[in-house]
Amino acid sequence: MSDDVEETSEDNVEHPKISEIAARDQNATSDIMKGLDANRYATKKTVAQGMLDIALLTSNASQLKYVLQVGPKHEFYTLLVVLISISIVLQASAGILAILTSFLDVDHNTKQKKIADWLYHSSVGMMTGAVFCDVIKMNFGLDPALSFQDYYGNKTNKIA
Repeated sequence: MSDDVEETSEDNVEHPKISEIAARDQNATSDIMKGLDANRYATKKTVAQGMLDIALLTSNASQLKYVLQVGPKHEFYTLLVVLISISIVLQASAGILAILTSFLDVDHNTKQKKIADWLYHSSVGMMTGAVFCDVIKMNFGLDPALSFQDYYGNKTNKIA
């Protein structure tokens, strides 16, 4: 018989030793910890957040282009241009703050850690402001872009 297995005389069944069970449990724990790597999770989360930020910025640029093409005929032209512009400026500012934060040494310098925290919270506030502008903007909608009177050439208010 091997050294890692004990045999009982009653039922001739091999039972593992306690040291073997402990080694298996330790290996299982390390395998679980490998699956829950915090650095990998944080990296994936940051990449996903960056993609969403780029999608929002692209959407805002597209909507701004559309509203500017329609021009002042749009019922909420001024409001939409202002909200979209504020949202784009806030998103760009938050991106700049994120880049500045990446240059700080937060591990060895407490002053830079405080600055990084402040920049991070400012960035989150700016992104919250951008989302708030987008929510308000979407309540006014982009379709129909023209009022019924402008669409039908001031002839009728009927919907065809």
